[in-house]
Amino acid sequence: MSDDFSLLCEKIGIAQKFYDAAQNHKEYVVDDKTLVQMINYLGFPLKDKAQSSVLLDKIENKRWQYALEPIYVVRTQNQSFDAVLPAEETASFQLSIRCQNHNIEVEYSQEVIAEKNIGRTKYQKLHITIQTPLAPQYYRLQVRTNRNVFQTVLAVTPDMCYVPEVLSQKKLWGFAVQVYALTSKRNWGVGDFTDLANFAHVCQQNGADVIGVNPLNVLSHDFPENASPYSSISRLFLNPIYIDVEKVEGFQPTMLKGKEDILQKLRQSEDIDYTGVYRLKIDVLQQIYSAFQKKTGSAVHKRFQKFCSDQGTDLQNLATYQAIYSAYCHKVYGGWKGWPQELQNPNTKAVREFVAVHQDEIGFFKYLQFIAAEQLAAVEAEIKKCGLKIGLYRDLPVGVCKDSVELWAGNDLFIKKCGAGAPPDAFFPKGQKWCLGAFNPYFLKDNAYMPFIKILRAAMQGAGALRIDHVMSLMRLYIIPDDAEDGTYVYYNFDDMLGLVALESLLCKCMIVGESIGNVPDGFIEKIHERGIYSLSVLWAERWGGNGPFKMPSDYAQKAFCSVGTHDMAPLKMRWFGYDIETMFDLKMINDTERLNMYKDRENERYQLLNALDSAGVWPTDNPRQGNCLYGEGYPNGIMEAVERFVSGSNCSVFLVQPEDIFGAVKLQNLPGTDRDKHPNWRRKISVNIEDYATNENFLRAVRAINR
Repeated sequence: MSDDFSLLCEKIGIAQKFYDAAQNHKEYVVDDKTLVQMINYLGFPLKDKAQSSVLLDKIENKRWQYALEPIYVVRTQNQSFDAVLPAEETASFQLSIRCQNHNIEVEYSQEVIAEKNIGRTKYQKLHITIQTPLAPQYYRLQVRTNRNVFQTVLAVTPDMCYVPEVLSQKKLWGFAVQVYALTSKRNWGVGDFTDLANFAHVCQQNGADVIGVNPLNVLSHDFPENASPYSSISRLFLNPIYIDVEKVEGFQPTMLKGKEDILQKLRQSEDIDYTGVYRLKIDVLQQIYSAFQKKTGSAVHKRFQKFCSDQGTDLQNLATYQAIYSAYCHKVYGGWKGWPQELQNPNTKAVREFVAVHQDEIGFFKYLQFIAAEQLAAVEAEIKKCGLKIGLYRDLPVGVCKDSVELWAGNDLFIKKCGAGAPPDAFFPKGQKWCLGAFNPYFLKDNAYMPFIKILRAAMQGAGALRIDHVMSLMRLYIIPDDAEDGTYVYYNFDDMLGLVALESLLCKCMIVGESIGNVPDGFIEKIHERGIYSLSVLWAERWGGNGPFKMPSDYAQKAFCSVGTHDMAPLKMRWFGYDIETMFDLKMINDTERLNMYKDRENERYQLLNALDSAGVWPTDNPRQGNCLYGEGYPNGIMEAVERFVSGSNCSVFLVQPEDIFGAVKLQNLPGTDRDKHPNWRRKISVNIEDYATNENFLRAVRAINR
């Protein structure tokens, strides 16, 4: 019985044990209760372990119950798939393929690889190989017999993701910025699309070719303080807070009359006041929209109508969700699951009736997306004009907020009663419970992976590169039941997921970078490199033995983007002094013993870092360090330049510098494991305005060090 249960878990793709990525590499054995829960949450009814053999048989027999899979993801050198047909129909088997409404003549072979009797009918499983080479693309595949016609999708994927030719010729560098954190003399208290366009000119003037940005996806309209860019309500659409309202057609300065003091306060606040900024922008945008509605024949109105038509059901669902949410968010608790039952699905009569009554609100939410999309397109045009070789480097979150339109409109696509997270690792010893909605691998394939393909396309829009957050999720994702603190890994069809990423990368001409910090399975990096996905290297993780000497620049991987840290790590100066350790202690995230041990580890880290910088000879000659400052009593002269030169001089193809490191920030952008009630995550502004970069000594020295 226990063997059947183990086989069942393996068959479904649920880890019964795993190792964490902390320094002790502890083994975790998952309890049976969690495993049974997870099997049910994935859509396989199982009362207890005793029923394992029965469920195994059902799973084994399932493939004999339909002719074709919903989609076949194949590589160009192995264009084969299987089909199940009644034996009496295989003799009349015919295959046809269409691409973009054109028939394609192909040669193929077929072979019977298995047979099974179901009732009085004998079925045969055929292995079919398409011998005519097909270019990487999506095809409509049709199987016709003398009695039936079956259709499916054939995704022919390239061996490699797209990689720009320039990376075979030279190394590049750029900036990793949180768009909301950008400061300027003209924005309204949060970085916006105009700031991003102006930042492209900063890059052009200083030799940078990449602008890495945080996820730009739409967040909660009614609760702007829910500001995590990694917990959006839809990964298909943009956050209206990034709209530069003054550039919207129809804006009049008089719309700000009486709000001058509010605007000044928002600009001068130390941290971002999301509620204040968002409410001010929405107030003015509603005024613009009121006038816009009367311009039904104008060019901008025609563009809006085309945008709505192009975005179709997805945009309609988003706007409808936002309108219903606004109507109920202050009446009921629990998000969309707290709404009346008849509104918990977009395809009900009650929702259609709501839409009919609330056309104005729904139209406004569509308008916000239209304006955001046009302004982002303008940013992309400016980046192209500036000649940045990679340009925008966008970010695709690993999951989505559970109180989101993605789950409301497609709840069956996600693992029930669970959320994504991560087990302990060297950076987060207690693990992380992200509470993000995660695709159910089985229902995802049943929908021909289209929800996944859509978010890939949306994230690649206008981008020269895409960072896939927690890229290990293409293979496996740590899933935690909502009512528990511990979970286990659920496995995805890694080959299918990799293939689709490679195909979309090629079609969109967008290179792929995988964020691979944390619990990385053995052989995983080699596998993604083999498909042309670049990895990420971070200074603090590039150490021998986990906490030994820092790797030298020549030891870094070539197919990688590298940086000193990330948005989840303390900026350079903060890390040097250990302020992040004190922050965690003050918040009672660590105890006295853990705090002491972390300070000892940090002391060793400083020692090892100074040794590495000395060995590499990267200290600025006009600003050499004076003394060791090992115990945190001072900040070594020239260390910022030395560190930037050290990492930018590595083997990695692309180096990204964070403005927070350049300008000596001593506050965390995000402290994983906390919400805003404990720490002001995602609210830190960059201390220097974009207009002042050109005269800022730290900025100029950093640029010189990197270019050197």
